[in-house]
Amino acid sequence: MEQGSKKIIIIGGGLGGISAAISLRQAGYAVELHEKNEKIGGKLNFLRQEGYTFDLGPSILTLPQLFEQLFTGSGRRMEDYVKILPVRPHWRNFFPDGKVLDLHPEPERMAEEARKGGEDPAAIERFLAYSAKLYDVLEPGYFRAGLDDVPAFRNFYGLKNFFQFDLFRSMHGGVAKHLRTRYFRDIFDYFIKYVGSSALRAPAFMNCLPTIQFRYDLWYVDGGMYNLAVGLRRLMDEIGVVIHCGSEVSRIRREGRRVTGIETKNGGFHAADIIVSNMEVIPACRELLEEDAESLRKLKKFEPACSGLVLELGLDTSYPQLAHHNFFFSANQKKHFRSVFQKGLLPDDPTIYLVAASKTDPTVAPPGCDCLKILPHIPHINDERPLSRADYMQFKERVVDKLERMGLKDLRKHVVTEHVWTPLDIKEQYYSNKGSIYGVVSDRWKNLAFKAPKRSGKYDNMYFVGGSVNPGGGMPMVVLCGQNVSRLIVEQQN
Repeated sequence: MEQGSKKIIIIGGGLGGISAAISLRQAGYAVELHEKNEKIGGKLNFLRQEGYTFDLGPSILTLPQLFEQLFTGSGRRMEDYVKILPVRPHWRNFFPDGKVLDLHPEPERMAEEARKGGEDPAAIERFLAYSAKLYDVLEPGYFRAGLDDVPAFRNFYGLKNFFQFDLFRSMHGGVAKHLRTRYFRDIFDYFIKYVGSSALRAPAFMNCLPTIQFRYDLWYVDGGMYNLAVGLRRLMDEIGVVIHCGSEVSRIRREGRRVTGIETKNGGFHAADIIVSNMEVIPACRELLEEDAESLRKLKKFEPACSGLVLELGLDTSYPQLAHHNFFFSANQKKHFRSVFQKGLLPDDPTIYLVAASKTDPTVAPPGCDCLKILPHIPHINDERPLSRADYMQFKERVVDKLERMGLKDLRKHVVTEHVWTPLDIKEQYYSNKGSIYGVVSDRWKNLAFKAPKRSGKYDNMYFVGGSVNPGGGMPMVVLCGQNVSRLIVEQQN
């Protein structure tokens, strides 16, 4: 059977599903995508409210070359669809004692910031060299080849090369080995934000993350991050991917070791030769495949990453001390990590990520005004000890209190418009596992940072894509995952 006569259904239009759909269409398959919401993009989402435009989901673009491959594979140029801009500084970091430090990709500027923070610039250089070595080891295997488990790692790298991954240390341990000051330890520990995990429990090879940013830069999509989804939607329409928005999948039909199609909530049935789920693995297995308790138990190690309180504020003023990307650090970041990831508690003193996109893009707010996205990491939903919306709103006030205390004077008085999402809203909007933002947690003791495999072990023509499968969360990783899933299907189904 020719690939063109095989029909593939993608469940979910997040970036992983979009990437898989484009890649599979380029490989010659008939591709049909079903998305429950009224627009594609998944967590790459936006809100326009009272003259302000907010990115509800991802705010940072890295590794743009992975996105570019989706366009070049169809004979297009990404710049004709999406315009991206480098961001300077990369981040601005605020500490409770008043210290403010920036991250820059230029070595001479980074050296200046190191000296301001009491760190030896040579120590920063050594740490970034260590990070680069880890990235260069991981890139051809874990990332590019799409390795899914320890046996695949062993076959690709050989046992003697396992020591290159710094397996006996945590991510924090790798940072602390190289850096002396609290400031830069906290800053580089918090690169773990990209995957919503704890630097105290993630394996040391997650220190590859700074290289992704320092080597390949940090970018913003002109006009708002959602314009990336707009450009990808245009590409999908041009190459013939069939897209059904407002089409929620309620069940996957099965016969023996094969899936045969999907049922939608409007009562329709769509037959398929192959199914790719961009819905997270555990919710898909539980809700769509209706797997038994034993099958679900085997997935327990793929615990969800953290959630977050997503707070958007449109202001009638601008805070000049803010950069595009900002972090307001906890006075005790280890306590913050332990509260969120080990105790499952709302942190007393959270580290807060704050985006002021108006610093780069004045179109997202009225003249002279800021629009802020504020995101502290908090635990995913605990079904045994659930928190109410009132609990989350009380935490929101604590977050605003901290920002006012750390320099955003009279923040509340300048709020023109506000929007809040709690983990309950995130779960409802995206059907993410327990309200997780980043898919599966990276934890050296639970899963060694492995996520679920891309191919079902139970159904021969069922695949998964997105932040809950390898290589994990974050925009470039789920886009790479979609490309890897396409390659896997071409290899295994023909």
